[in-house]
Amino acid sequence: MQDRLKQILEESKEQLKKASSMQDAEEVRVKVLGKKGQLTEILRGMGKLSPEERKELGQAANQVRADVEKLLEDTFSQLKEKAQAARFQAEKIDVTEPGKLYELGSKHPITITIEEMGKIFKSMGFTLAEGPEVETVVNNFDALNAGPNHPARDWTDTFYINDEVLLRTQTSSVQVRVLQSQKPPIRVFAPGRCFRCDTPDATHSPMFHQIEGLVVDEGITMADLKGVLDSFAKQMFGSETRTKFRPHHFPFTEPSAEMDVSCFKCGGKGCRVCKGSGWIEILGCGMVHPNVLKVGGIDTEKYTGFAFGIGVERVAMLKYGIDDIRLMYENDMRFIGQFK
Repeated sequence: MQDRLKQILEESKEQLKKASSMQDAEEVRVKVLGKKGQLTEILRGMGKLSPEERKELGQAANQVRADVEKLLEDTFSQLKEKAQAARFQAEKIDVTEPGKLYELGSKHPITITIEEMGKIFKSMGFTLAEGPEVETVVNNFDALNAGPNHPARDWTDTFYINDEVLLRTQTSSVQVRVLQSQKPPIRVFAPGRCFRCDTPDATHSPMFHQIEGLVVDEGITMADLKGVLDSFAKQMFGSETRTKFRPHHFPFTEPSAEMDVSCFKCGGKGCRVCKGSGWIEILGCGMVHPNVLKVGGIDTEKYTGFAFGIGVERVAMLKYGIDDIRLMYENDMRFIGQFK
C-alpha cells in the first residue's frame, strides 16, 4: 500500500506537469481525490489492516493527499495566470493607432431660441407653464372668447381629431389652464408646438412653435405690457432695438396690438429684410379680455392682465438670418451644424 501511495503521488506530479488546461487538472483531482478516486479506494481498504498498520497507512495517505492538494493548487494558479495572459494578448489594443473622431452634436436653432427667450422671461419673474398639444375645442376656442363663427374654427384652418378635440392652434390654450388652476398674482410663459392647416412655404409651416405669456394681478395696465415686451426685444435683439405697437384684433385680448421691432439688419433705415419699412413684426399681444378672466373665476373688477404670443420660428429666422422656415424641419445636418 505504501508503494501504491508513492506511485499515485508520482503519477499525479507527471500528469499535472502535462496539464494544459483547467479541465486537465480537474480530471487529475477527480481521479486521485474524488469519491471513487485512487486515494479514496486505498483508505476504504484500511479496515482489513491491524491498528498499527492502519495508523501508519493513514498518516502516509494523509500526507499524499496534502501533497496532491498542494500540487493541484499550484497547477490551478499557474493555469489561471496563463489563461489571463492569453486573454489579455487576444484583447490587446494598439494605442498608437489613430482613434475614431466623434463629433459633438449641436442644438437646433428652435431649441436655442426657446431657451434664450425662456431665460429672458425667467429673469423678469415669469415661471414655466405647459399644456397638451392635443387640446379641447373649449380650451382652444370657446374659453378664449372665439365664438362659433370665428374663421379659425373652420376645418380648413384647424386639425380636428373629432368634434370636441383638436391639435391646438395656439399656445393661448395654456392661458385657460393656468387661469383655472392658479390664483393671482400670475406670471407665466408657456413654450410649445402648435398646428394649423397651412401649406408649407418659405414663411409658413403646418407645425410651428410659440411662446405664450400671461400676467394677471391688481393694477396691470398696457404700460406694463409695453415695458415687458420692450425689455424682451432689447435683450433678444440688442440694446439699440426700438419697438412699435400697432392696433389689431384678437378675440381673447382687448385692446389688442401687434408689436414690431426695428430691423436689426438695417437699423430701421429700410432693407430687403424689413421690405423697406424699417420695422419687423414679431408678436401679437393685448390686455386679457374680461370674458377670458371669468373662465378662471377671476374677479374682473379687481384684477386685470396682459398676454402675448411670440412665434419662435419668426424670431429665430430674424435673429439668425434664415430665409426659409422649411430649413428648420428638413434635418439637414449641414444647416443644423451651423448652430453651435
